[in-house]
Amino acid sequence: MNRPLVGALATAVLGAAALVGSAGSAGAAPQAHPAHAKHHGKHKTRTVDFAGTVALDNCSGSLVKMPTSQENDKALVMSNGHCLESGMPGAGQVIVDQPSSRSFTLLDKSAGDLGTIQATKITYATMTNTDVSLYETSSTYAEIEQKYGIKPLELATDHPAKGAGISVVSGYWKKIYTCSIDGFVPTLKEGDWTWKDSVRYTPECKTIGGTSGSPVVDTSTGKIAAINNTGNENGEKCTVNNPCEVDENGKVTVHKGTNYAEETYGIPKCFAAGNKLDLEAAGCELPKPSGARR
Repeated sequence: MNRPLVGALATAVLGAAALVGSAGSAGAAPQAHPAHAKHHGKHKTRTVDFAGTVALDNCSGSLVKMPTSQENDKALVMSNGHCLESGMPGAGQVIVDQPSSRSFTLLDKSAGDLGTIQATKITYATMTNTDVSLYETSSTYAEIEQKYGIKPLELATDHPAKGAGISVVSGYWKKIYTCSIDGFVPTLKEGDWTWKDSVRYTPECKTIGGTSGSPVVDTSTGKIAAINNTGNENGEKCTVNNPCEVDENGKVTVHKGTNYAEETYGIPKCFAAGNKLDLEAAGCELPKPSGARR
């Protein structure tokens, strides 16, 4: 597989910076956050905790379901495309149905380690237009709930709203970041990669390396609105670790210290019954592998 970001770029985007033993680049480990995030505002909010999140060896993730998922379907785990064990996908690269034996540490609501769930394949992964990986596991949702008492988090199917309260839940650091959606970025560019309609956080979410792949939970619904993936560390323009914003007119701006996520509301349209990936389904806008029918 193409490995464009190994070595010098191993700290690219949030998450790869937190490889085991590289806490220096990721920053010192934060203290564990209380299981309950604080919420403000007039809208009713839900308690957000760690139940259903997972820790990878270098990133964060979550046990997820589609609105159509059934309890006897093989469970899915979601993280970032740049968190793949095989290396970061190149621009334009799409990975579908590749064998994987990756393991994930499942957390309870207080961030305690419950046990391990095992992947059987990478169902889908890319860093083009979005930054996502979806793994199929060897266990069904029912088996996981029976063994660990954990239900999956559900992906929302509506576009997130500006001003919505969110919690970024990192299984790697066992920390919850709480803020709001500041707005949306038509195009977010970082190194060779381009992401579309990205979520910009308000300043309270100071995510760091290792938080990559964390579910961004809408505190009004309890559903996943996005997946945490990057931030501008040094104020540079469109370089690795320093994404830049490009508006509809092509104007480029840089926001040092600002962090971002990629929306996930379109993903369910690409999954059929039985959690089966269907990139040809009506409304599915996930990039297809090169050579695939469009």
